[in-house]
Amino acid sequence: MAKRDYYEILGVSRSAAGEEIKRSYRRLALKFHPDRNPGDRQAEASFKEVSEAYEILSNPDRRRLYDQFGHEGLKGRGFGFHDPADIFRDFFEGLGGSIFGDFFGMGSARAAGPVRGRDVDYRLEMSLEEAAFGFRKKIEYFRRGTCSRCGGGGSEPGREPELCSACGGSGRVRQARQSLFGTIATEVPCARCGGRGRILRDPCRDCRGEGTVEENVEMNIEIPPGVSDGLILRKQGAGEAGLRGGGAGALNLHISVRRHEVFERRGDDIHCDFAVPFTLAALGGAVPVPTLKGEAELKVPPGTQGGEEIRLKGKGIPHLHGSGRGDEIVRVVVETPVNLSSRQKDILRRFAESLERHNSPSGPGLFQRLRRLVRR
Repeated sequence: MAKRDYYEILGVSRSAAGEEIKRSYRRLALKFHPDRNPGDRQAEASFKEVSEAYEILSNPDRRRLYDQFGHEGLKGRGFGFHDPADIFRDFFEGLGGSIFGDFFGMGSARAAGPVRGRDVDYRLEMSLEEAAFGFRKKIEYFRRGTCSRCGGGGSEPGREPELCSACGGSGRVRQARQSLFGTIATEVPCARCGGRGRILRDPCRDCRGEGTVEENVEMNIEIPPGVSDGLILRKQGAGEAGLRGGGAGALNLHISVRRHEVFERRGDDIHCDFAVPFTLAALGGAVPVPTLKGEAELKVPPGTQGGEEIRLKGKGIPHLHGSGRGDEIVRVVVETPVNLSSRQKDILRRFAESLERHNSPSGPGLFQRLRRLVRR
């Protein structure tokens, strides 16, 4: 029997955002949940179907494969569905509890209590200079915030929710289950009120009783000096609104530093290659080199060899949340002149003839050493 389209199962369009898919899944999962439909095989089958559809469409990679190739694109990919406890735990997270949490000892939070809001992730891309010295920026992102019309209560203004008669406002009910070990009594979220402890007779028209609405947020953020690629900065209280008086989640800023065309960062030091004429390397001297802030004078000692490194103290990355800075390490690349004129070649030949053994940094020349080895 051919599988139904996952978008059709969840009742969303193919362009639906992740948050819309999540809301639809929660609504349908609550509708078909076995605890609300005891003994109903059709509801149980629908619940599994809804959970499978959400499992695929909530994962960007799996959703991309499904959009391109349909159900066939998911075969042989090694995709397994979450353990049912994980699916139910995710579903009831917004209600503050878990059927399987109490049953398997994975937590005993009361469903009617406060629930902290979810975190929001934001990727912040920047240059190496910005990462080194910090900056301020206005960012924009979407989150679910507290509904201004109902203040997060979920009811129309002036209409208070009623105490649930099934659970007495606790949001939990005791349930007896038969097992191999006999009758086991567990506490589960109240099916009548969905674990809220209250019944919304007149849901808020703006948030439809959820207590939160999607909102666009503009925020000025300040990035401290010294951040690095892959670092996560957390701004508490800037994430999604909590439920039933729970605190807001955090805004997680994922730092992404673009590759620099000159410098490579290693810890708080920066490295670069810098080419100098062979005459400067031989005679020594000073030459301006680039740094993260303008230029600095690089003193090249006489007789500097290609590949040698010269350290510029304090020209690297500031230490995050500390004092001082790293260094800039310049790797010297000795340039060999090209396109020589006849006169220049003649000068170099005479110069080469004037060289003696003590002029070589490694002692006798390689050719002479090889000749001695051959003679042995």
